[in-house]
Amino acid sequence: MSKLPAEWEAHSFSQIVWPSRNTDWEYMIDEAVECFGRILREIAKRERVVVVTDSLEWLRESLGPLGIEGEVYAFETPINDTWVRDYGLITLVDETGKPEMLDFTFNGWGMKFAANHDNQVSRRLAETALPGIPIYHLTTVLEGGSIESDGSVLMTTSGCLLAPNRNEYRTEYDAIGDLSPIFRPRHFHFITSGELVGDDTDGHVDTLARFAPGNRIVYVKCYDEKDEHYESLSKMEAELKDFVNSENERYELVPLPLPTAIYDKDNGERLPATYANYYYVKGAILLPVYNVSTDKEAIETMRRAFGPEGYEIVPVDCCALIRQHGSLHCSTMQYPSSVSLRTEKLTRIN
Repeated sequence: MSKLPAEWEAHSFSQIVWPSRNTDWEYMIDEAVECFGRILREIAKRERVVVVTDSLEWLRESLGPLGIEGEVYAFETPINDTWVRDYGLITLVDETGKPEMLDFTFNGWGMKFAANHDNQVSRRLAETALPGIPIYHLTTVLEGGSIESDGSVLMTTSGCLLAPNRNEYRTEYDAIGDLSPIFRPRHFHFITSGELVGDDTDGHVDTLARFAPGNRIVYVKCYDEKDEHYESLSKMEAELKDFVNSENERYELVPLPLPTAIYDKDNGERLPATYANYYYVKGAILLPVYNVSTDKEAIETMRRAFGPEGYEIVPVDCCALIRQHGSLHCSTMQYPSSVSLRTEKLTRIN
């Protein structure tokens, strides 16, 4: 039986994709480089990082002033965008402890955006730097941000997984019937409420609720009854109270505040800011913050919940990411310790 490792288990390396001057980041490239530089710096302090880029020359040029320390490698290949969580390889571990990789089809969040290059990144990286690991290329459309696991239970959202612009699932049972033989979870939990205003993903679970060590679920809570999210997030909270782990025990729920509303300065539309889009690295949680009044509460909540578990909470300014409708977890992908990386096939850049 294969299992999907919990994110907080030991990593072999992390992967990010560097913003390109030839994509949607072009108009805000300096701000983007600063933001991705912050993320890279914090990860590289703690574990190896593979940076995917469409130009080694541009990567070296933009990294030069940042002074990144640690073990950082580059892999050059064409890209459409930086949201590697949704097109990166998803790792399973078999009953003997050996890894296998799933390369699901990525179609730009339901054919909303171009994905022709992004859909090839995983295949090319595997062929170059992940020797001897079985890679399964699947026609099923699935983004990494749409599923969440504690190692034995899968959590997702019906809004995304049942979206007709991805697969032909009509009901939750259709999705379970297709995906359960792949992941083999003890339970498959669907969230049916809670999509954030301004979200392009049809409700990715990693913007709403996350499994955490200690049998916890960390989730977005709206305290303002006048906020447009209040009703749907309250319904989501009620659903989470009924979810159970592999031992049929309910989870402890840890609420994170919905960030103070942030609006796009160009068109005035609300952006899908969330603190639930954090990322685990060795000994730390990188927490996205947005220079708003709720940041302090989110940081303190995470410290109370995860400090005793041995995690340092590291706030990372992600204002640039949210302007592109994503955040920190969306821009990262972890590979568990069982995955061997052929660093000699990559370019060391620091």
